[in-house]
Amino acid sequence: MEGLDKIPLSYATVSIGNRSEHTLPKKIDAISAAGFRGIELGFPDLLAFATQHLRPHQQQDASSSDAVQPKDYDTLCSVAKLVQSMCDAKGLEIMLLQPFTNFEGWAEGSAERHDAWERAEGWMRIMEAAGCNMLQVGSSDSPAEKIGTDRSRFVADLRQLADMAAAKGLRIAYENWCWSTHAPDWADVWDICRQVDRPNFGLCLDTFQSAGGEWADPTTESGMVEDGRSQKQVEQDWKASCEKLSTTVPADKIFLLQISDAYKVKPGPLPKHDIDGVRPRGYWSHAYRPLPFEGYLPTADFARAVLKTGFRDWFSYEIFDAGPDGKGKDYELGQFAKAASECQKKLVEACNKA
Repeated sequence: MEGLDKIPLSYATVSIGNRSEHTLPKKIDAISAAGFRGIELGFPDLLAFATQHLRPHQQQDASSSDAVQPKDYDTLCSVAKLVQSMCDAKGLEIMLLQPFTNFEGWAEGSAERHDAWERAEGWMRIMEAAGCNMLQVGSSDSPAEKIGTDRSRFVADLRQLADMAAAKGLRIAYENWCWSTHAPDWADVWDICRQVDRPNFGLCLDTFQSAGGEWADPTTESGMVEDGRSQKQVEQDWKASCEKLSTTVPADKIFLLQISDAYKVKPGPLPKHDIDGVRPRGYWSHAYRPLPFEGYLPTADFARAVLKTGFRDWFSYEIFDAGPDGKGKDYELGQFAKAASECQKKLVEACNKA
């Protein structure tokens, strides 16, 4: 556990700010002032900033015909260059563009497949403009009846994406989302990564996505997985999963570790059915994720397992904190970013104890 003080810290722009005046430039200022070295640039932030910057007198409504649109790549590339200059001035690296979603598995010739590849090309153009070399790809949560369950098809799509990125000198960081249709666990994305077998294709691991899938469940009274196993067995299986990760995944195939905790939802558990068209764990992910030690997940267990691989690269904070009731929290950007920076010390200490 040496070298923990040298770990570079990043903050995901989409996970800081909760008011309309919390614009991307203000987020960048707050993240820099708190001592972070990099940002994950959120595509929604880039899109909003493009409209704010180029059409400042228009209503800031993404559905407005005046708003910059998600596939206006010429405009977005121009604005991405401006964002890079803003980050350069603050000593920040744009280390990743996110979140690239619902890419793999679409049928040949389908409109969805055409859209996925069109987005891939456009997002890589933005990355080049922003001086960013890593794309976060989330394991698809599209319905199984649309993308199937054949892992070899997912692997083939992702290998092709990796090759497309490699030709541009870019990397793909593939993340398990705990509500994903086909790859909810770290072991799933690691198996896919091994089969993709490309040097520029690695993992985006996440304390919430793994602990929130294998150990916790927002739809149960206990807040833990209740699938016929005792809570003691769930705990033992979780510890075993962390140990397996630490001895299985090479450090150089982990491209970053995203950091957050989760609240036990109050009042009562979430329903087991979709909420506003989103799976329960996806809904939980969007608003119930505070800093480590402010929720109830075994966050340090997973971070420790990742560090035991020898990984000492980016720790990136991704904090969607609307409180245990999910109704929202009011906070100042600077204080919020500083709290995350200070939390890193506590997390590293916890990882170093065992």
